[in-house]
Amino acid sequence: MTDGQFQPIAECGVTTQTQAAGYHRQWLVANDSGQWLNRELCPRLAEVSVELRLGYLVLKAPGMLRMDIPLDVIEDDDSVRYSMLVGDQTIDVVDEGELAAAWISNFVQVPCRIMKVHPDTPVSAWPA
Repeated sequence: MTDGQFQPIAECGVTTQTQAAGYHRQWLVANDSGQWLNRELCPRLAEVSVELRLGYLVLKAPGMLRMDIPLDVIEDDDSVRYSMLVGDQTIDVVDEGELAAAWISNFVQVPCRIMKVHPDTPVSAWPA
């Protein structure tokens, strides 16, 4: 990535929208065992395009209807909050729900979920 490019969902497509700077890598994709998926493990993530529109993170992928995820909603229900490892760091994440999970799983052909990084435990350094 170069300056002026932002990746709201880690390892998915980039956007040059300036308002995306505050949402850079605020989401990630995890498999059923809670492992963070990168492009090496799941190459199709690169085909997911993202943009910010009217308070939503809008995901698009070939052959799929678009998926809209609210930008600034953090679910306060602890039943959807999990801890997981990103590199050497344990972070808290919030599951974006069944619809988002079905969408990303259907596209990448691997059972997985879209997780939002909880603001209390941001990722200090993403693995290369």
